[in-house]
Amino acid sequence: MAKHAQHIQVLSREQRRDPPLSLSYWMEEAGGLPSVTGARVSGHYDHVIVGGGFVGLWTALHIKQRQPGAAVAVIERYRCGSGASGRNGGSVMSWWSEIGGLLAIGGREEALRLAHASQDAIEAIEQFCLTHNIDAHLARGGWLWTATLEDHRDAWAAVLADCDRLGHMPFTLLSPQDVALRTGSPVHLQGILEPGAVTLQPARLVLGMRRVALEKGVTIFEDTPVTHLQPGRLVQVHTDHGLVTGESVVLATNAWAAAIPALSRFIVPVNSSIVVTEPVPQLLREIGWAGDEAINDSQTMVNYYRKTRDGRIAFGKGTGALAWGSRIDATFDRHEASLRMTEADLRRTYPQLGQTPITHGWSGPIDRSYDNLPILGTLPGTDNIHYGVGWSGHGVAPSYLGGQILASLALKQRDEWSECALVNRVPKRFPPEPLRSVGGNVIRNAVRRREAARLAGKKPSKLDTLLAGLAPGSNHP
Repeated sequence: MAKHAQHIQVLSREQRRDPPLSLSYWMEEAGGLPSVTGARVSGHYDHVIVGGGFVGLWTALHIKQRQPGAAVAVIERYRCGSGASGRNGGSVMSWWSEIGGLLAIGGREEALRLAHASQDAIEAIEQFCLTHNIDAHLARGGWLWTATLEDHRDAWAAVLADCDRLGHMPFTLLSPQDVALRTGSPVHLQGILEPGAVTLQPARLVLGMRRVALEKGVTIFEDTPVTHLQPGRLVQVHTDHGLVTGESVVLATNAWAAAIPALSRFIVPVNSSIVVTEPVPQLLREIGWAGDEAINDSQTMVNYYRKTRDGRIAFGKGTGALAWGSRIDATFDRHEASLRMTEADLRRTYPQLGQTPITHGWSGPIDRSYDNLPILGTLPGTDNIHYGVGWSGHGVAPSYLGGQILASLALKQRDEWSECALVNRVPKRFPPEPLRSVGGNVIRNAVRRREAARLAGKKPSKLDTLLAGLAPGSNHP
């Protein structure tokens, strides 16, 4: 039996007073946030899940699938889906682009298994939506990975080489003409396509999951910040509105997990921003963007974009802004400087838009890990408090796998999920404050200057090139 920690802080007093994030376009289109489910928080549950986004809800649903009679509670600080799950770009991709990282942590067979499982997760999400009548606007157009600068040509070379050595090639190399036709943009120099990827309306998916969880008997408490946990055979979960106990607890709080001391060095919350145009279906037809591709370029501050069902362009940029102490503040709600950068890249990518208005814009938090792969496991000093963090902005499909892994850990099942390479691994850690914020901003500014120089056709300084190469996940010289 593990020696239990004395007290686990989940949110500080200051963080508990932070206002909820504003609505994204996705949540507005889906009809807005649902009414609050919970009354006063109380009772005993077999499993308590902290966090009502994709990871938390998939965990609850997987537990109920395996043990229908289990008493499961989800406790959400705001409303289900109001965090990253309802604010992301809606691109649903596999882990094949991260095959190098999977090989590094698990070796050949495990890397292949997890990559295939991430592809299967896309199919499972589609089937879940069909089974439960969730209209998540799912569209099969594949994922297009492009180069928009000469320096980024063949940015995927190492990924393709790894896939070739493993005997599985999920990508198709496209001609420059085909890339230009598929994207409707003149900025792309080359690209590869992963045909199995899809796009969807993320808020519709997470709200559908919430409905199904309630139908399956999961108790959901919303507008309920969890303040701290008291470990033990029965974990005490303290909230602003009462106390519950659980045989097991799962922490699925995405970027907010940076407030938990045992997890704070694994991740750093970084900003990403999205702008959405008014509907432009006629323009999309004129520029030839006829498919439903999810697209992203190869910048370190990546641009990612897709169409919506009603003919808008939803264009995002990983702008990478940080907040002191990893606090989820206004930097991750509506960060004006980041939104200006995002709109500028939208209009450079699609000059055909002219003065087409932007109708929506928002920012959101990404829980970035050093190697872009999630970190799951059991908190040291406990045997029944589990976590899943570090989804790095690619979590829509992998969150399904995260739910399987966390369900196995919560249920104490020894299987291919609880014993996979992502569990209880020791990743590279981020530095503590003040180095985290100060150093992170130095590197971010170097990345900005390097990419601005390249876009202007100039050679970046050696110092900016050196500093930019220290960015987590940076794969461009």
